Amino acid sequence: MTGDAQGEAMIKEIFQRFAVKDCGNGHRSGRKKYRNWIKGAILAECAAVAVMTIALWRQAGEEAEIASSHVLSVENDYIKWVDFTVSYEALCMAYEWDVKTHGTNYEISWVDLLAYTAAKTGGKFEKSSLKTMEKAAKTISQGEKTLEEMTADMKYFSYYQEAYDAAIGGLVGEYQEEIVDEAGNAAYEQQYGLKGYFPLARGFDYTHYDDFGVGRSYGYERKHLGHDMMGLVGTPIMAVESGVVTALGWNQYGGWRIGISSFDGKRYYYYAHLRQNYPYAEGLEEGSVVTAGDVIGYMGHTGYSTTENVNNIKIVHLHWGLQLIFDESQKEGNNEIWIDVYPLTRFLAKHTQAAVKVEGTKEWVRTADIVDPAVEEYEALAPDGVQVPVKDDSLENSPTESREEEQQLE
Repeated sequence: MTGDAQGEAMIKEIFQRFAVKDCGNGHRSGRKKYRNWIKGAILAECAAVAVMTIALWRQAGEEAEIASSHVLSVENDYIKWVDFTVSYEALCMAYEWDVKTHGTNYEISWVDLLAYTAAKTGGKFEKSSLKTMEKAAKTISQGEKTLEEMTADMKYFSYYQEAYDAAIGGLVGEYQEEIVDEAGNAAYEQQYGLKGYFPLARGFDYTHYDDFGVGRSYGYERKHLGHDMMGLVGTPIMAVESGVVTALGWNQYGGWRIGISSFDGKRYYYYAHLRQNYPYAEGLEEGSVVTAGDVIGYMGHTGYSTTENVNNIKIVHLHWGLQLIFDESQKEGNNEIWIDVYPLTRFLAKHTQAAVKVEGTKEWVRTADIVDPAVEEYEALAPDGVQVPVKDDSLENSPTESREEEQQLE
């Protein structure tokens, strides 16, 4: 019997026990029965309140479990699905605590802090979750408890930690930034913080909104698995994170596009609808190593055509997407994981890179370099270059095949 059925049975029994069956057997008997009826009504009301309280408590528990199971899908020792629901405000707060505590005795990783908050809230980042995050950060930073102690009994913390590390783990860390003084002398200063960059060059106008998951109909019905940023033709596109170019060329859905894989293989960045005739930065090719903030291409509106170099997209924009990869089977096909990067795009606006046009050409280049240790480590392990797996999302892949990669994005 369910909780609701048990409650109804309890209330019915109370009414039957105290109900007035005959009010015509005398004044005194009637008053006694009336009192019993009142007692029964009060007890029934109390029982109803108790049943409702229990039902709400059970519902809250079930909702929390559903929230956790909604984002948690782990089979064969790897994550099968991620709903990246972290808000812009949560990203900002976690990042501030990371930078604030860096180099102290109580360092707080923004990935860990976000994972803790998600484990406490079932992956929901509402306003109340910021209080949860703030309280946890203060507890850790003041040395009252360690993260390990606070998460020891958290069933889903390790899941969120792995999922969020895959999504944003390469964006914060140590790097060297080029600083140019008034005399034009350049020097590199050690920095810690956001080393990922906004995908458009500083100073170029753009508009955007959260359009992840909306319908697309070219070729076949599907959902939009990226983020569109509307702007002007030729706007320089910047690499969000350092990595290796693993896809370059024409795709009938994305037009001229670039795919860049992070060095750890967990993230695949997709930049599409690049400029007609001159889509890419000079010298960019499959296998190229890029540093975060490098100019990699230029905004346009190519795509929606089996013929190369065609402007069939009505609105000039950059489509950029982020795919998470936990297993080889997720690189291509129906098991791909793409996340909503709208909040992340807003967050990355904290770190923009300016670009300057190379005189007499169509090229733009960044105005200040950085040295990313991740690039140095990667190149040190492969002094003669590394053969990286290339994303095969060309026209040879039919939309009817299980492998559809970026063809599903636009």
